[in-house]
Amino acid sequence: MNMSKTQGPFKGLTRRGLMAGSIAAFAATLMLSVPSWAEKPPTAEVNTTGLAVTDDTVTVGILHSVTGTMALSEEGSVQAEILAIEQINAMGGVLGRQIQYIQEDGASDWPTFADRARKLIRQDNVASVFGCWTSASRKAVLPIFERYNNMLYYPTFYEGLEQSPNVVYTGQEATQQILAGLDWVHREKGAETFYLLGSDYIWPRTSNKIARIHIEEHLGGRVLGEDYFPLGHTSFNSVINRIRLRKPDVVYAIIVGGSNVAFYRQLRAAGLDMTSEDFTLMTISVTEDEVLGIGGQNIEGAYSAMKYFQSLDNPNNEAFVKAFKERWGEDSVIGDVTQAAYLGPWLWKAAVEKAGSFDIDKVREATPGIELTTAPEGYVKVHDNHHLWSKLRIGKARRDGQFDVIYETEELMEPNPFPEGYQ
Repeated sequence: MNMSKTQGPFKGLTRRGLMAGSIAAFAATLMLSVPSWAEKPPTAEVNTTGLAVTDDTVTVGILHSVTGTMALSEEGSVQAEILAIEQINAMGGVLGRQIQYIQEDGASDWPTFADRARKLIRQDNVASVFGCWTSASRKAVLPIFERYNNMLYYPTFYEGLEQSPNVVYTGQEATQQILAGLDWVHREKGAETFYLLGSDYIWPRTSNKIARIHIEEHLGGRVLGEDYFPLGHTSFNSVINRIRLRKPDVVYAIIVGGSNVAFYRQLRAAGLDMTSEDFTLMTISVTEDEVLGIGGQNIEGAYSAMKYFQSLDNPNNEAFVKAFKERWGEDSVIGDVTQAAYLGPWLWKAAVEKAGSFDIDKVREATPGIELTTAPEGYVKVHDNHHLWSKLRIGKARRDGQFDVIYETEELMEPNPFPEGYQ
């Protein structure tokens, strides 16, 4: 049975059909607490606000860019969310109902994201939405989710400085990624001088503002330069020349989407060798998804500060990677945001079943404290502020497109989206 009601174009999702046996086998290994419903709860009891819930199905939304410059980064999120939905359906669904999804394309355009979010909530009456990547797209849709009271599960690491009752943030905020990553490179590499780069929109600019405060006021370092580029920008020779002249200890790069392909290829062509001890680059925007386009040989030796890498060695991740590749093809890769997107449907399912209802207010109330012991990154738990406890990991890029995890925090880091002194 095809449980999707997909709308809009999506490239790459039909490379392989649904591996029903594998999906069911993987789902059976999950250690989530799944109620055994002797009788399906009546729709009138679990849906009192007119959501798209019937006696047999519940409809959710998927909202990502599958066209435009951000498609390179967001394709994996769509694949992960669909995989999670298929696995949940193979386990019996949510409150005895199979999940259908309506997929919309944000097209790498923030007004389009807002328009598509409004459609999903007001016209399609979806029970939740899994989506967005950039902070600009999230900021565009946030007033719509708050005004019309729906839930967004947002998977991307981001700058923090936000907390909404209508959003569950399954990626990292600044203290868990930016501050902890800079502490590591300062401590382990003796870094004192930095050059900050970013795409020109809210996340890179705010993240680099936070990074500059931390470098100058907490690490006693200096920022030698700071530059921004439009989304889709492909000519980086001028800034590469400035980097060569100023010789920072660390290039701190927050370039997103397809621009990464040009940036890292031009770095390599200019002879800046990231495998050398003389040149250090740290990124918080490049995962395995982007490396697939960049080419491992062009980014080998760079450091990435994330909470998840495909190469993580634990039983949860081994099963997840196996199922993902069986569903989307052996050549598919899994990055940090892809894994965080995968968590969204599972966290929503757990909150719905804890609440015993699809009603948004009840799901929101049930969300804090939700735990998953089966997350590919390891154990995760939702904080009262709707962010996840998580670890920081540092990965060193390999030529084959994967990362060697060379550091991780010992304990889960408590999320703090409003760190004092960084606002």
